[in-house]
Amino acid sequence: MSILNYINRRHLLGGAALVGAGLAAPAPLPAQERGRAAGEMVGRLPPRGEFILRGAIVMTMDPTLGDIKNGDVHIKDGQIIAVGSGLQSPGAISLGGPDMIVLPGLVETHWHMWNTLVRGFSGDRREESYFPMITALGKYWRPEDSYLGTLLSATEALNSGITTVHNWSHMLPAPEYADTELRVLAESGLRARFSYGWSPSLPDTEPLPLDDIERVHKQWDKFNNEHLIHLGLAWRGMWRLGKYLPERVYRPEFELARHLGIPLAIHMPGLRNSLEIIKLHAKANFISSDVLIAHATWATADEIRILADAGASTSLSPVADARVGFGFPPISELIDAGVNCCFSIDTTVVTGNCNLLETAKYAVNLENGRFGTEYKMLPRKAIELATINGAKALQIADRVGSISVGKRADIILVSTRGENMGLLSDPAHLLVEACGPSNIDTVLVDGRILKRDGKLTHIDVENLTAKTSSAFNSLRQRANWRV
Repeated sequence: MSILNYINRRHLLGGAALVGAGLAAPAPLPAQERGRAAGEMVGRLPPRGEFILRGAIVMTMDPTLGDIKNGDVHIKDGQIIAVGSGLQSPGAISLGGPDMIVLPGLVETHWHMWNTLVRGFSGDRREESYFPMITALGKYWRPEDSYLGTLLSATEALNSGITTVHNWSHMLPAPEYADTELRVLAESGLRARFSYGWSPSLPDTEPLPLDDIERVHKQWDKFNNEHLIHLGLAWRGMWRLGKYLPERVYRPEFELARHLGIPLAIHMPGLRNSLEIIKLHAKANFISSDVLIAHATWATADEIRILADAGASTSLSPVADARVGFGFPPISELIDAGVNCCFSIDTTVVTGNCNLLETAKYAVNLENGRFGTEYKMLPRKAIELATINGAKALQIADRVGSISVGKRADIILVSTRGENMGLLSDPAHLLVEACGPSNIDTVLVDGRILKRDGKLTHIDVENLTAKTSSAFNSLRQRANWRV
């Protein structure tokens, strides 16, 4: 039985009819068959076609091309085949225009997508904060909760211009949970890394379910969605939440990833004036270019040099870190040392939303405030972190992250017609300082148009939010948590 059918049979919405039935992508696009039955939330992905994004400001994020005023981008069968001005493309569907900013799709690099189902539910007392809340609810979490939480995250990602996510999954108490989240990623059409992690119910004295990670790896052809999704390992490492883990736990996990040839990611927030977590792992030869470091909030100067020398990337979560009192990551120190830095949502339980351009704005303002100048971190640099740097961190920069001939067409079009934009001044400043999800007009992932004229083309948002609300209330009641 499919997860969707399971949800419908449980009457999470009481059999409500599809609100957006028959919705087709607006002209000049041809109408697409949605393939959505009444009550279902996700239709078939639109087909790839041939498009030309014409006459816009194109921020390629390609150092050899730069910005192109009155620029064109020609896309065919999901690939960028030409970038320039005055391109000829008979038969291609035209998009864009002089009031549009075109740039690569945003790349998110560290997000626990499943728990968007409990967005904003971290309480105002220590006993109701993120970790106690997740642990308590995790005992009652069902696969259909993971389906809805992950789909809600994917929906918001597409709406806000994120075309690649790093789904750092750590609610995997049984194999069907992993399969469910992978199914969502495929249905959404996003490009993604799925990093297999732990579960709140898994003691830190026990290793991850290594046999199930091997199962997923062996069956990857059925999960990769035409190679849009790749597999990683969300590693707990040697130290987590204030305590050391046994070697019998952390070493088999690390060695399995090496055996399977998949990249690793690890939380390394560090401690204020205390243990150097990055240095601890470096001494054990656990830091390399395919190990993604999340947070690095209290990285010392020595640790920053370690990351730079190893070629490791750092996923920064300035909004989440500040929200929970972890502190401020040393963004400029990392960048100045040559560390590849990128941005993270982390969890909407504490950030509230997944607006990556808002994260970029926060980072710019934080750095300029720390250094007492408005020029320490410029908006254009923040856009690099949100696009090409994120692609480098996820090891997919050969495919996405810039608008370059030969790369896949993960591209967003931002309208300047909204009242919060209102004019086409400096595009980098507008994107970081003014832009919101409502300004994201069009989103393409691998050449498929998943948002057009401000509307998602294959997801019934109203139906989805109704079902997630019902599932959230049901979860609270089962767990008897703040009901």
